[in-house]
Amino acid sequence: MKRLNVVKRVLDIALTITLLLLMSFQVTKQFTHEWLGVAMLVLTILHQILNHRFYTALFKGKYTPVRILQLVVNVLLLLSFFCTAASGMMMSRYAAPFLNGLVKASFTRQVHVALSHWSFVLMGLHLGLHLGIAASRLKNRSAKIAVGIVMCAISVYGFCLFFTSKYLDYMTLRVPFAFLDYAKPWWLVILENLVMLLAWAFTAYLISLCLRKRNK
Repeated sequence: MKRLNVVKRVLDIALTITLLLLMSFQVTKQFTHEWLGVAMLVLTILHQILNHRFYTALFKGKYTPVRILQLVVNVLLLLSFFCTAASGMMMSRYAAPFLNGLVKASFTRQVHVALSHWSFVLMGLHLGLHLGIAASRLKNRSAKIAVGIVMCAISVYGFCLFFTSKYLDYMTLRVPFAFLDYAKPWWLVILENLVMLLAWAFTAYLISLCLRKRNK
């Protein structure tokens, strides 16, 4: 059981890193981006297999507000991600060129841009709903307060980046193309993506805390 948990944690880290790289197209470029997408698809399928108990428990137990939220986020994340992967393959030049052109390119591109950003936000929420396990290991009250203050600061900066980067415009189909800054250092691109991901994760964590307290 311990070995399985270690494998799950390693897989979770691999998924997060792959997502951050996928959202950094100006760093990876087309070829690497496509194969990272394939890797993400494989890792996601493995993640579902290793966490199959989630599906077997769907019709068991009581549905608390937090459990309902987790279910909604998980279902939306899966749908969003698989649709992102499908639209990406229909534009592929290297990983799946045989699927290229099945759907009009302009439409596929717009869908891919929108859903990839939705997947990013939903992934952050998904991670945040599982932060309670890590937070429960912090027994020291001062340490909890310190971590909370740091996460609040990161979240404020993360949401500033989120809105200034026009992520919301991409998600609502207002902008069909992703405008990327190729002059920005690679490490800064990935770091900014991480900060935005953590902002959504911390938001989901706070929401889950409020729902648990209200339920009690």
